[in-house]
Amino acid sequence: MRSSGILLHPTSLPSRYGIGDFGAAAREFVDFLHASRQRVWHVLPLGPTGDSNSPYECRSSFAGNPMLISPDLLAERGYLAKTELRRIPKFTEDKVSFADVRRFKLTLLRSAFMNFERDAEFSRFERDNAHWLDGYATFMALRETNAGVPWTHFKPGLQPSRDNVEFHKFVQFEFHRQWEDLRSYSRERDVRILGDLPFYVQHDSADVWSAPELFDLTPDGDPRSVGGVPPDLFTEDGQFWGNPTYRWDRMKRDGFAWWIARLRATLDRVDILRLDHFRGFEAYWKIPATSDTARGGAWAKSPGLELFKAARKQLGDLPLVAENLGVITEKVEDLRNAFGLPGMAVLQFAFDSDNPHRPHNYARNTVAFTGTHDNNTTEGWWRALHAAAETDRAARLQLHQAQAYLQSNGHPIHWALIRTAMNSIAQLAIIPLQDVLGLGSEARMNVPGTAEGNWTWRFRSNQLTPVLADRLAALTEAAGRHQHRAVHASSVDAKTAA
Repeated sequence: MRSSGILLHPTSLPSRYGIGDFGAAAREFVDFLHASRQRVWHVLPLGPTGDSNSPYECRSSFAGNPMLISPDLLAERGYLAKTELRRIPKFTEDKVSFADVRRFKLTLLRSAFMNFERDAEFSRFERDNAHWLDGYATFMALRETNAGVPWTHFKPGLQPSRDNVEFHKFVQFEFHRQWEDLRSYSRERDVRILGDLPFYVQHDSADVWSAPELFDLTPDGDPRSVGGVPPDLFTEDGQFWGNPTYRWDRMKRDGFAWWIARLRATLDRVDILRLDHFRGFEAYWKIPATSDTARGGAWAKSPGLELFKAARKQLGDLPLVAENLGVITEKVEDLRNAFGLPGMAVLQFAFDSDNPHRPHNYARNTVAFTGTHDNNTTEGWWRALHAAAETDRAARLQLHQAQAYLQSNGHPIHWALIRTAMNSIAQLAIIPLQDVLGLGSEARMNVPGTAEGNWTWRFRSNQLTPVLADRLAALTEAAGRHQHRAVHASSVDAKTAA
């Protein structure tokens, strides 16, 4: 029943095209997971990102990110000539330059579309996904027709060309086909996909454009209230996210049809699903859009219990993980426990007090992380803690607590945390690849509350060595996490053991 896996977003994979994709390097990574006895590949949301390049800010809850499509696989299908793949800009190997990659890849995708012909497989994809595909393709084509302005500024009566709408359908078809091939390859090697679902959606998205009545908007379509979190020990003014909040009263009327369609579509793409900001399903911090900071918000009730009951009735047992980090109330935990959902624990949070992140406090129904995409890398965290301990007594005590608990002097600290997560009672242990590689803060994926420089990290193929795979495999086997296929909760056991 015990298993482990690695957190790595596909954009971080090696590729000569400036960003990771679903091509050969993705299969090589799955081979590394298999060789190191890992049973789970944890990815961030796979949707088409907006201007922030954040996978948590997507143009659609249903579509896939075109930047993850492999040009090499398009060429294998005859959509691109090999000569087109020789004219590649000089991209950096260790960072994603999103603007440059987007320009280059969209040109390739347009060229591939010119050589594409509809067939029965495409028609079936179009029919099976019509409930979101038509609206998404039209929305994206309208954005281009309107020079990329938000949908609230689209010119009335201006229609996109049919050819442009078809292009966006083709892109989604190829995303789907390449992802499903990669997922099949993963299954053959006993690797399951743990996906991620943002709680909110981006305002400038096909979701809000096509169903504005489901969101709290003004008559002009702008957000009336937005999501975020209140002030806490880490953020004096709280976090002002800017995503429109939901009209839960209207969502209830049709039995939460939009949410159930969203869950169904995402679970068709992954095996297990992490629900980001799970506490929002019990209550959310509702901020007037006119506020300068999150301080102006207030808690508002969410119908999470009704939603999950409706979803379970239509979808059956839900293979979900609840992201219950931060200040979590008893009511949030009651909601999680009502559906038997695993919670999360993060080892980097474990040493300032005897808190739920310390392994001796874990329940079995837990997913243990050394760190998440929002944390510093373990090496970066350790160096920062050492630096702070020189002048700050609380940091010094935390450092001593960590050394005592981990029975380590910190050399190397990343293996100490990996070993501790692996040996814990948690049913699933997840390690960011940066921690497996022992990388510092330069490899951090995201710094919450900052707008620049996030989501860009990439690794190089020569970093995944047989020696590293053997070391991770030995730890995994010693912890008894290698004998079964990927599982994380009782509701998932039957699905993932099949």
